[in-house]
Amino acid sequence: MASVMEDPTLERHFKGHKDVVSCADFSPNNKQLATGSCDKNLMIWNLAPKARAFRFVGHTDVITGVHFSPTGSLVASSSRDQTVRLWTPSIKGESTVFKAHTASVRSVNFSSDGQRLVTASDDKSVKVWGVERKKFLYSLNRHTNWVRCARFSPDGRLVASCGDDRTVRLWDTSARQCINIFTDYGGSATFVDFNSSGTCIASSGADNTIKIWDIRTNKLIQHYKVHNAGVNCFSFHPSGNYLISGSCDNTMKILDLLEGRLIYTLHGHKGPVLAVTFSRDGDLFASGGADSQVLMWKTNFDSLNYRELLSRHSKRVTPDPPPHLMDIHPRSSHRHYAQNGTVEINPIVADTQSGDPQVVEVGRVLFSTADVRSHDVGTSSRDQPISGSYPGPARSHTRPREKEDEHQEERFPDGMTTSAAEHSGIPSGLTSTLENIVQQLDILTQTVAVLEERLTLTEDKLRTCLDNQVRLLQQTQQVDRSDEETEGSSV
Repeated sequence: MASVMEDPTLERHFKGHKDVVSCADFSPNNKQLATGSCDKNLMIWNLAPKARAFRFVGHTDVITGVHFSPTGSLVASSSRDQTVRLWTPSIKGESTVFKAHTASVRSVNFSSDGQRLVTASDDKSVKVWGVERKKFLYSLNRHTNWVRCARFSPDGRLVASCGDDRTVRLWDTSARQCINIFTDYGGSATFVDFNSSGTCIASSGADNTIKIWDIRTNKLIQHYKVHNAGVNCFSFHPSGNYLISGSCDNTMKILDLLEGRLIYTLHGHKGPVLAVTFSRDGDLFASGGADSQVLMWKTNFDSLNYRELLSRHSKRVTPDPPPHLMDIHPRSSHRHYAQNGTVEINPIVADTQSGDPQVVEVGRVLFSTADVRSHDVGTSSRDQPISGSYPGPARSHTRPREKEDEHQEERFPDGMTTSAAEHSGIPSGLTSTLENIVQQLDILTQTVAVLEERLTLTEDKLRTCLDNQVRLLQQTQQVDRSDEETEGSSV
């Protein structure tokens, strides 16, 4: 029997980031949570009580996006340092660097089969990468301003992207063409994603709105304006029935998409909410914000008679009017505005037994063995020393108050191990040579990216010229025929 106490509850509060938390994602097995921050570090939090957290060091600027691969064996992160890193979530902290963008990378997303990555960048492009061969595949170039976000559809056949040109674009990955454009934004389009069935996309905007489009009919089917400031992020519940959003108004809102209504307003962050994400099973969701907090919440979705729960809530608040049939199965777009009838939740942490986790820093890799044509193989060799760049409760490969044998193994929670002997240093002369090679490769990679963009523009101009030439030729032929007909009639 549902009760008014079965609202979403705040389960855990993770402390470890020293700056704004910008992105978050749960692992497929729901045992870990990855978060990225303006402190340039990727954190992986183990959700088991008293388990250690891991800080991955390698990016040289703000981390903007993070995503687990479908198997959980890799974690991808994007950054303002113009790179994407593929991390192996082990104590070694190994990462492969992808570099072809020429400006900040805003988001990163795996395809459902784990074979491709899609990234969005301030260089106005969306790029697709091959994961297995670690190489750049192709660019999608039609945006006219910074691209904020790009996501694969569940079947991998489409990509949705949005940006500061106030458009949401839909791309066919086979033809590598833009097949649709959704506009009607009063500001930047900040975030975009597909629902679990792949039939709809939602997009959020700096104009405080969330819009849901049916991509089969290309119609706007729902339009919510429930926040009082720009919407930074959102996440679909795996069932597709709910959506949670985070905003610069310091709140999160939970929408019931079947009922077409706002049902919860969640407080807890002391600043803009920049990241929200549901776990793969939908039992949890996490949020991160400008206050450097990472909050983990427990849901009550799809386990209750929701109509009964709403009726019980009506005893303490005034709910929105009952939904009309058009709100549940809309034949045309409709707007939903915030009213003073949603359930307001000011959370208290439910789990008081789990203290702040011990944080272990990893990730000072000197070089990677990946394909140098597609990415920078040694960015992390130029990183600042861990002790100087970021103070933490623990050092990379040491255990406080313990003396370990040189060959003793350290065990990662998922059963992976590494030997201390594997972390031996590289001669300084070789390191210097590698750094010089890396710098040259970095310049070469950026040059190739610029040339690729120019080639694309040249191809477009040539295509336009050919089309114009064909039209002129057709017009000339028509004129010649009319002249011949005129001469024939005069004779």
